[in-house]
This record gives sequence, structure tokens and C-alpha cells, in this order.
Amino acid sequence: MEQAGKLRIKDWAVEDRPREKMLLKGVSSLSDAELLAILIRSGNKDETAIELAQQILAAIANNLNELGKYSVKDLMEYNGIGEAKAITILAALELGRRRGAAEPLQRAEVKCSRDAYQLFSPLLCDLSHEELWAAFLNRRNKVMSKTQISRGGMSETTADVKMIIKPAIEARTCSSIVVGHNHPSGTCHPSQQDDHLTLRLKEAATLMGITLLDHIIICENTYYSYADEGRL
Repeated sequence: MEQAGKLRIKDWAVEDRPREKMLLKGVSSLSDAELLAILIRSGNKDETAIELAQQILAAIANNLNELGKYSVKDLMEYNGIGEAKAITILAALELGRRRGAAEPLQRAEVKCSRDAYQLFSPLLCDLSHEELWAAFLNRRNKVMSKTQISRGGMSETTADVKMIIKPAIEARTCSSIVVGHNHPSGTCHPSQQDDHLTLRLKEAATLMGITLLDHIIICENTYYSYADEGRL
């Protein structure tokens, strides 16, 4: 029977619940006990998941390295930790260990139009239809991500601009954007639609404090760069 006056986690303020706190403030805002509680998910009849997590951590002097030495059987000694929860905890610890041993991802860097061409060319050079792609860069001009914005032409330039700016803003650390599309016809000269998109995108990005580094048009083994042509 639940103790009188004892609050369950779902009765706490939203910003104090581990999952909600993570969404609101980021994963780094959570304590070790709160992170462990997310893995445990639920406690027992006497303890919340956080209290159970605190009990486990207290037994190992709050040292996560010691927790990594636990076996499934060891974890199952705690009331409320079954086999499935024990496996989840050990799997998470193993992922953390492997992450620490992994080599950092080498991100592509865009410092000139040639870099932008090499970034988009494998995606666009052999297509028989037109596609528009955007790459989102941090302050060091490292590519954080790239995504397809449209396929089959760019008649809806306003929609395209919104689709580029929205993920750039959501990325938070995005400092600049590079866009690229292809001309299957083999003619690299920009169209009026290309010019319109570039102007609208530059204006929208500037309002958001983001730089449009370049817009390149790829056709076979060559390309056109708005930056190189002094049009940005």
C-alpha cells in the first residue's frame, strides 16, 4: 500500500520530473540519479524510480565506474529491479563505454565553393530530375547536417525558404547555410527562380542571424557559385 502523503513522480511539478526536465532543460541538467531513474522507469511500492536510483548509487559511493562492474544478478538484488531493467541499465553503461572509446566523427568542412561542390556533387551530379539540398554549418564551418529540401524543381520558393530556415533555427548551433541544387539540362547558368530563391533565402537567414555562405548549381562535372560570382 502506498505510504500516506508520499508523492509519486507523476505528482511532481513538470519541470522536476526527469523526462520532462530533460526535454525542457537538456540532458546535461539531469543528475546521475535522474538519468538512472529514466532507465529504471518505475520504482517499487515504497520508492519512486529516483529514490531507487539513489539507493543503488549510494551503495557504490555514487561512482558510475563501480556501477559498470555490476552484473544482471547484482542489480536484481534491489527491490524493483527485474531482469529487463537490469539489462537496460547495463546496456546503457556499455553504450557509454563504447562512445568513450570511439573516434570523434570527422565532419566535412566548407571553406570555399569547391568544398560545397564536393559536398553536394555525390548527391546531385547523376540525377535526371532537379533536387535542392541544404547543409547546416557551425561557427567553424563544419557541416552538422544536410537534408533534401525539395525534389523535382523549385517553383515554390517561399516554401523552400521556410523549409531551410526552420531546421537551421532548430539546430541552435547553426551559424551558416550552404545550399546546392542541380540542373539536369547541363546548363549551369542560374534561372530567375534560382536568383529569387537565393535572394529570399539570404534575406531570411540574415534576419535570423545566420549567414548564407553559398548557393551552388551543379551540372555534370562543373558548377556555378553565387559566392564566387559576387552575388551574395
